[in-house]
Amino acid sequence: MSFLSTQQRQVLAELCQQNDTPFYVYDLDKLEAHLTTLTSQNVVKLWYAVKANPLSEIIKTLDKCGFDFDVASSGELNQVLGQGIDAKRVLNTGPAKSKKQIQHFLSKGVRTFVAESHNQVAWLNQAASEHNITLQILLRVQLRWPDSEKNPLGGDSLTPFGLGIEDWATLNITDFPALDFAGLHIFQWGNMLSSDKLAELWRAMIAPLQNLSAQLGFKLRILDLGGGLGIPYTANDQHLVWPQLLDALDNIKQSVGCEELWMELGRYAVGEIGFYANPVIEQKQNYGANQLIVAGGINHILRPAVTNQAFPAELLRQSSEATKSFLVHGPLCTALDSLGEFSLASDINETDWLIFAQCGAYGFTESMPYFLCHELPAEYTFKQGQISCVRQPETADYYLR
Repeated sequence: MSFLSTQQRQVLAELCQQNDTPFYVYDLDKLEAHLTTLTSQNVVKLWYAVKANPLSEIIKTLDKCGFDFDVASSGELNQVLGQGIDAKRVLNTGPAKSKKQIQHFLSKGVRTFVAESHNQVAWLNQAASEHNITLQILLRVQLRWPDSEKNPLGGDSLTPFGLGIEDWATLNITDFPALDFAGLHIFQWGNMLSSDKLAELWRAMIAPLQNLSAQLGFKLRILDLGGGLGIPYTANDQHLVWPQLLDALDNIKQSVGCEELWMELGRYAVGEIGFYANPVIEQKQNYGANQLIVAGGINHILRPAVTNQAFPAELLRQSSEATKSFLVHGPLCTALDSLGEFSLASDINETDWLIFAQCGAYGFTESMPYFLCHELPAEYTFKQGQISCVRQPETADYYLR
């Protein structure tokens, strides 16, 4: 199975002729079509988790399609506001909210926050009182799950995201008159590919969340389910079906009785529209294994080392040679720089390019670009037949002083 359309392959081939170092490409036509499908409903309010990909043209496309924006740092906030987004359409999430950051967000006009601790509640109330404003607050809840429900962002393990039911239950919301406690936020699963499993998890959390809001003394007007919707990284992975998810979400909304259901989509919004093109340096055999060394590694695309799950990769050119399994390694002086194992044409050589797909989310900005002083990759967008370079490749001279 190829993750590349004919048009995408043609665009990549043209750019590979113009470049000799790795680069990213984002298909904005595909992005807009996908986002339009997601927003053509009235069940759930959709926010974009900027951490997935903060590129300006991607933010502008999401804005055009009706998404609001979930930001977790002052840098993300400045990037979103720099694209002309109204601060009232920004939701501040993230486990680290210092007093200084809170003041920065308030000064920029942000009024909706997810609180992760008792300290953050107090700091938000203090800052809001100083500014003589009222802030809309959601409390982030970290639920405990049975061993069988372990997952990357929660399960029964302890994470820095929010607090448990018992810890939040000691909060006296009347002590914070500058805050409007509007709802709860729950997000403990990542890259889920089963609609049935997601619906099961959502159903399991309804009762404890309803009980908590009642115990704290506020109406659960907003339920924020975070993100966690997955995309396939192999040909055998399941695909989520958006209409089925909407049915499940509508049932959850009705069961909870909330006024609004929110989700912050990152990977599911933009993951499938990005590609990373990587020149092959050499093929070699080592202890009976076939290895490929490529020009870019975890300095450009870290996720395989973090999750032990590769982005799908294929040879750009067509080959009639038999395939064999290759271990693909980047250029860094660490064994961690492994991009996965792939079945590729046996005649692959130093004139070839590998194309990694599904790289629209958690690509370059999640990487470790400065290690070993390699070039920073260029980034391109493709829209209505036009290729635009949004960042030229940069050598280490760009950032070394």
